[in-house]
Amino acid sequence: MSPVAFGRMGAGDREEAFGLFLAFLRADPHYRDVAAVYGDAGPEALARALDLFLQRPETGFVWVGRREGEVVGCCVVCLAISTSRGTLVAKLDDVNVRPGLEGQGIGSAMLDSLKAELKHSGVTRIDTATHVDNPGARRFYERHGFASLREERLSCLLR
Repeated sequence: MSPVAFGRMGAGDREEAFGLFLAFLRADPHYRDVAAVYGDAGPEALARALDLFLQRPETGFVWVGRREGEVVGCCVVCLAISTSRGTLVAKLDDVNVRPGLEGQGIGSAMLDSLKAELKHSGVTRIDTATHVDNPGARRFYERHGFASLREERLSCLLR
């Protein structure tokens, strides 16, 4: 099996990343459980978000894994300034692997390569969240060095 190469999404990856994210968001019961609280505005919003990542890379990016030219995994990284660190930090979301390819180490390799990229870019912390009813995701992140902040993530839609 060919190795997976990781990097920032380019315009040529957008459609494949769109399809992968859309399938993930539609199928994930944990996301579906809170989609209304997130203000999920459907495929059009996802398309706008991917376009914004391409237009405004200083705010974040989509990290993709490619095998033989096919996008096999992706996640979203948004950048922020931390007052506790005095540096850039990253918010990690929507980590997913193409259905049927789970369990092959693609997600772990994607996260390891992303951590190296962020460290090289001066980012000193990655924050993420998991649904309370998704212990598998929590174990995945803990295996990769993440620790509980013992706080709950909240959302407020600005209308």
